[in-house]
Amino acid sequence: MMLPLLAFVLGSAIVAAAAYALMPSKAIAIDRRLEELTVGREGEDRPRLQSLLAALKRLGERAPKSAKELGTLRLRLVQAGFRREEALTIFFGVRVAFALALFAVFATSIFTRPNITLALGGLGLGYLLPGIVLARLAKRRSHRIRLSLADMLDLLVVSVEAGLGLDQALSRVGQELAFAYPELSDELRLINLELRAGKPRSEALRNLADRTGVDDLSSLVTMLIQTDKFGTSVAQSLRVYSDTLRTKRRQRAEEAAAKTGVKMVFPLVLCIFPAIWVVTIGPAAIRFVQVLFPMIENAK
Repeated sequence: MMLPLLAFVLGSAIVAAAAYALMPSKAIAIDRRLEELTVGREGEDRPRLQSLLAALKRLGERAPKSAKELGTLRLRLVQAGFRREEALTIFFGVRVAFALALFAVFATSIFTRPNITLALGGLGLGYLLPGIVLARLAKRRSHRIRLSLADMLDLLVVSVEAGLGLDQALSRVGQELAFAYPELSDELRLINLELRAGKPRSEALRNLADRTGVDDLSSLVTMLIQTDKFGTSVAQSLRVYSDTLRTKRRQRAEEAAAKTGVKMVFPLVLCIFPAIWVVTIGPAAIRFVQVLFPMIENAK
């Protein structure tokens, strides 16, 4: 009974530890800095986490991979916010470890007899589950970035019209959005670092679009590249695109509102209507049975 429980706990701990170690955030950076200044319990636990990640990395290095899958997963990891070099290898390690953990859980299930079919199903589920979670994380992060684009464009318009260049405006807006929209602020900080390193602006902007996976941001990047290429007014282009983006957001809201009626059909039919029928027809049906059955028995 303890073996499946230990396997499940081990798999969950592996996923949680890998996510905690790979996700770049300000809170983790502060914790690491505090560990350098003080010696505490977290400093004692860090070697254990590093040992676990090292084991996952070794396991991931031995996992089978394909070139096509490597490119897709690397991009998905970046879109989810995992940018460390070893993130891809650790992800493969998490996938293999979780697959083995679920295989052990289903192979020694406490609810049913050991079944090879269930064990193989658990193996496949454990192999696919980290990818599903990663896709959800990337989608959630892209959604947060999409929601912050309107405010970013307003600040960009103000900064450019105040006399700042596009590079300086992107840097300034990234600083202003650090607390309200940390994901977008982090992306703007990265593009600023790429520009300082000498990378062409067009390439840095395309990298920004690839890292986020947001269609609206990709359109903005294309517009900025074309503006820079043909020498048109950046402020005017940004203002026009800002109005277009707000129109698209309003249209999406109207589309979502129009779909509400269709989405409400199934809850109404499956949940609400049966309760209404029980309340309205139930008493009449009970009374009908109470009156009709004695009449039938008397007729016999």
